[in-house]
Amino acid sequence: MKLLFDQNLSFRLCEAIADLFPESNHVRLLGLSEADDRNVWDHAKTQGFTIVSQDVDFAEMAAVLGSPPKVIWLRAGNQSTAAISNLLRRHAELIAGFGKDDGATCLEIY
Repeated sequence: MKLLFDQNLSFRLCEAIADLFPESNHVRLLGLSEADDRNVWDHAKTQGFTIVSQDVDFAEMAAVLGSPPKVIWLRAGNQSTAAISNLLRRHAELIAGFGKDDGATCLEIY
């Protein structure tokens, strides 16, 4: 599963979780840091990414547009990169199952 981290998360997460999600990327690293949400959405859709964000906007887009792409909405508040990495690690099995569920569009993680 390829994760695409939104601008509101650190690009360092790509390296921090590379052992679990090796093809993950960040909007900044892809030159999309100034792109609007729809352009990020379209890129994720065409490139097979699941969007990871702390922003409700992508969760709302998933509800309206469906998937792909899928969205992981992190609802843990502002935390350090290490804390977010640990959160993703604790939920890695849940995330993997979400990726395989064709009917799922948005996964909220607390």
